[in-house]
Amino acid sequence: MDIALDLIINEEIRDREVRVIDENGEQLGVMLTQKALELAEERGYDLAKIQPTAKPPVCKLLDYDKYRYEQSRRERENRKNQRVVETKEVQLSATIEENDVLTKAKMAIKFLQGGDKVKVSIRFRGRQITHSEIGLKVMNDFAERCKDVSMVERRPLMDGRHMIMVLAPKAAKASFAEKKASREAAAKGNNASTEAE
Repeated sequence: MDIALDLIINEEIRDREVRVIDENGEQLGVMLTQKALELAEERGYDLAKIQPTAKPPVCKLLDYDKYRYEQSRRERENRKNQRVVETKEVQLSATIEENDVLTKAKMAIKFLQGGDKVKVSIRFRGRQITHSEIGLKVMNDFAERCKDVSMVERRPLMDGRHMIMVLAPKAAKASFAEKKASREAAAKGNNASTEAE
């Protein structure tokens, strides 16, 4: 039974009757809220409403401070294990030079290896917009330079005066040939061990 994050406890419970579960998870039955509060105080626990939509609402005897501490610890642990994927941006030009492309590609590869997505954009200035095929060629060349560590998540598309492409890091999956080679190596290892016996 899931317990809500912010519980209604003790005197905040306004219902006349509640179903009570003790600190060990055993049902004590339906009783008046006042009697349940007295029971909780007698045992040194808080009365917390864990199922407010039930008829009658379900309340449990628990140590609310300990519950809140464990909840915050669990949330901290989840945040620590979480990896937020950011989108970094690399701006190119339709008239970009070779060395600049190399520098931008190195930067994009570094971002992709760090697990971030890369948004590649070209802003067309003035009459360059009439030759968007040049920008497309630059984009495809850039994607080709980064293909070892990335895959094209969103192909190059025009958006106003910009052409935008999104690269995502490649998943660390073994190729079909690599999987086949590892299976064959494992099979040879098993055959060698059975022949030795």
